[in-house]
Amino acid sequence: MKPRYLIIIGLVLLAIAPQVLPTFQVTLLNYIGLYALVVLGLVLLTGVGGMTSFGQAAFVGLGAYSTAYLTTTEQLPSWLAWSAGSPWIGLLIGLLLTAAVALFLGALTLKLSGHYLPLGTIAWGISLYYLFGTMSSMGGHTGISGLPSLSLFGVVLDKGEKIYYLIWVILLAAVWITSNLLNSREGRAIRALKGGQLMAESMGVNTFRSKMVIFLISALFAGISGWLYAHTQRFVNPTPFGLSMGIDYLFMALIGGVGSVWGALLGAGILTMLKQWLQDWLPLIMGGNGQYETIVLGLLIVFMMQRSPGGIWPLLVRLAPASWRNQNHIKVDASAENLPRRDLPEKGQLVLEARNVTRRFGGLVANNQMNLQLHAGEVLALIGPNGAGKSTMFNQLSAVDTPSEGEVLFLDQSLKGKTSREVAHMGMSRTFQHVKLLTTMTVLENVALGTHMRGNKGIISASLHIEREEEQRLLKEAQFQLERVGLGEHLYTEAGSLSLGQQRILEIARALCADPCVLLLDEPAAGLRHKEKQALAELLQKLRQEGLAILLVEHDMDFVMNLADRIVVMEFGEKIAEGLPEEIQSNPAVLEAYLGGAE
Repeated sequence: MKPRYLIIIGLVLLAIAPQVLPTFQVTLLNYIGLYALVVLGLVLLTGVGGMTSFGQAAFVGLGAYSTAYLTTTEQLPSWLAWSAGSPWIGLLIGLLLTAAVALFLGALTLKLSGHYLPLGTIAWGISLYYLFGTMSSMGGHTGISGLPSLSLFGVVLDKGEKIYYLIWVILLAAVWITSNLLNSREGRAIRALKGGQLMAESMGVNTFRSKMVIFLISALFAGISGWLYAHTQRFVNPTPFGLSMGIDYLFMALIGGVGSVWGALLGAGILTMLKQWLQDWLPLIMGGNGQYETIVLGLLIVFMMQRSPGGIWPLLVRLAPASWRNQNHIKVDASAENLPRRDLPEKGQLVLEARNVTRRFGGLVANNQMNLQLHAGEVLALIGPNGAGKSTMFNQLSAVDTPSEGEVLFLDQSLKGKTSREVAHMGMSRTFQHVKLLTTMTVLENVALGTHMRGNKGIISASLHIEREEEQRLLKEAQFQLERVGLGEHLYTEAGSLSLGQQRILEIARALCADPCVLLLDEPAAGLRHKEKQALAELLQKLRQEGLAILLVEHDMDFVMNLADRIVVMEFGEKIAEGLPEEIQSNPAVLEAYLGGAE
C-alpha cells in the first residue's frame, strides 16, 4: 500500500471518529490534538533547532488567558471595546501578545548556550505561571469561568464532538506548514543549527534569526492551543500552564520522536492515553490514591531514552519499506533555471592578504607578524608542524577570529569587525578540519545548504509551499556540484553513512554551492584514499584554471607538493619560509622544522 493511501485512510478515520466513539474518547482525542499542537512547536525548537525549552506551557497560558479576559470582562478598556468580546478577536490579540512576549524572551534567552538556555526557559515559564495566578483581573488562582463557545459559520461549537473538527483541522494545517518549512531553504538553515553555529554562519545563515523564527513559531502554536483549550473547557486557571505541564510536553516530544513532525502526534497520543490508563488502573493495583502514574511514566521514559533515544516514530520509519522513505525525497527538476554566477577576479589579481597579523591569547602568541598573499587562479598551501599556528591563522583569514594586531584584506576590504556570514556573502567559502555535516539529512540537502545565500524566499513562502521554483534552482545547483566532485550517485544517501573521505568531498561541494571566488580548505585530503586524492587534486586544478583562488592547510606533503603553486611554512606562529614547492623542499629552515619529514 502506498503512503498516500494510508494518509487518506487516517483522515477518514479522524473524520468519522466523533460519530462512532463515546464522548469520553472524543474528549481524549481533543486533548491529544491540543497537546500535539504544542509538541509540534517543540519539534521545531528542540528536535530540529537543538534548543531545549521547558516554558511552552506558559505560552499556552498566554493564548488561553488573552481570550478569557477579552470574552468575559464586562467593561473592556476603551482601546479593546471595538472587539465586542469576540473569541476570534481574542485569538488575534492572543497571538499578537504571544508574539511580543516570545520576541522579548527570545532576545533575552536565545543568546544563552549550554545548560543556561533551558534554565532560562524554566525561569520565565515559572514567572508567567505565577503572573497568571497573581493578577486579580485574571481571577487569581481561582481562574476565569463562563467563557463563550466558539461559533463558526453559524455553527456553535459547544460540544466536544463539534470543536473536535476545528482542533484537528488546525493541527493538520500546522503539520502541513511545518513540513513545508523544514523541506525548504529556510528549513535547511534551521536544521543547520544543530550542526554548529560556525558552520551555519559560514554558509551565510543568520543563526540568531533562525533561532528566533522557530522560537516564535513554537510560541504561536502554543498560543493557538491555549485559545482552543480555553473555549473547549470554557474555564481557565493557572494549573495547566505550569512547569510540570511544560515537562510533560517535552516528554511527549521525546516519546514520539523529538525530531519528527509526525512524532509530535504520536508522542501526544501515547502519553495522554498511557497517563489515563495508569490513572485508572494503578490505584486499583496499589490499593490507594496517589500520583503513581508520574513515577511509572518517569521510569518508562528513562528506559526508553536508553533503548530508543530518537523516539518511537524513527523506529516505525525504519520498519517501513524503503520505497516509502524514498518518496519523501524532493526530486530535482532538470529543466529548472541555473543560478546566476558571480564574475571571478582576473587571474593574478590579489584577492586575500594578511598584513602583519598577530594573535595573542593572554601571554600566548599564536600568530606573530604573519604576512601572506593569495591571488586569483592560484593554489596557496599553508603548512607547518603541529602547533605551528595554522588553524589560528586560518580563523583570522575566514573572519572567525579577529587579529590582535594587523589586518586581513579580502577584495581590498578589511575584515575587521565583519562576521563569517558577511564574509561568506562577499565571496569566501570554507571547509572544516573536523567535518561538520548534518548526518541524518541527505547528501543533496547538506550540499544545498551552501546555496542558502543565493536564494531570497522567506519563512512565509516556505511555509505556504510557494517557493518551489527557487527551491528547484537551488537543488539543481547542489546536484551539479555533487556530480562535479564525483558524488552524483549519492544524492539521497544519508550524509552520515558516507566514508570520511566522501564527507570531506561533500564539504567542498557545499562550499562551491556558495559560488565563491576564494575557497579555504582545512585539511581536505585527510582520510582520503589514493584515488580520492587524485580526484580531489584534479578538481582543485580545474577550479584554479577557472580563476578560483584556493588556500589550503594540509599535512599530506605529497598532495601539497604536486598541487600548490606556492607554499607558506609556519613554525611557532611565524612564517619561516615562502616559495615554490621545489624551493620549500630544499629549504634548511623547513627541513629543520620538520626534522626531516612532515608530521
